[in-house]
Amino acid sequence: MSRVSVSQGRAVSRETEERLELLAALVRRWNPHINLVSRKSLDILEERHIADSAQVHSLAPARNHWVDLGSGAGFPGLVCAIIAAETSPETRFTLIEADTRKATFLRTAIRELGLSAKVEAKRIEALPPQKADILSARALTDLTGLLGYADHHMEKGGTALFPKGENWEKEVADARAQWSFSMEAHTSVTHPHSVILQIGDVVHV
Repeated sequence: MSRVSVSQGRAVSRETEERLELLAALVRRWNPHINLVSRKSLDILEERHIADSAQVHSLAPARNHWVDLGSGAGFPGLVCAIIAAETSPETRFTLIEADTRKATFLRTAIRELGLSAKVEAKRIEALPPQKADILSARALTDLTGLLGYADHHMEKGGTALFPKGENWEKEVADARAQWSFSMEAHTSVTHPHSVILQIGDVVHV
């Protein structure tokens, strides 16, 4: 895995690069047993999942508590936690994953990667408010549903970072019918027709 593919041109330490490589190896080792990612995407794991997740971290403002929803294989949550271990070691990470097998994978990965992060193996809506400064989710649900989670779990003044595919504009339009929010759409560096939505000021209308 090259540093450019991981960090999109930003230098990362050798330790961070090694951790990202170990995460990729762990996903490939576990995937035949619990289907963390599609079999097809395993061949392009670094570009399809790791670099795609790393750019989410690059958009995050200063943070104390980062909450990742539906963490699955750790994208973007574990990737962001790996990078933050170098750039902002004071940031707390909470990964929420209701699937107990995937939660077991996440806990194993956190231990083997030497990270400080917590896994909640519960449904997102069943947890008390997490008071997240940063809220992330990738390939979890549509924007309307994500904003419901943000309303519950994001601290006032917090930021949500949601990668979205080429239908993102329709999702935004649909969400505006139920939610008021500020938004900036950042073009993805890994998929030219995709974006990362940077969202704040979420209020139900």
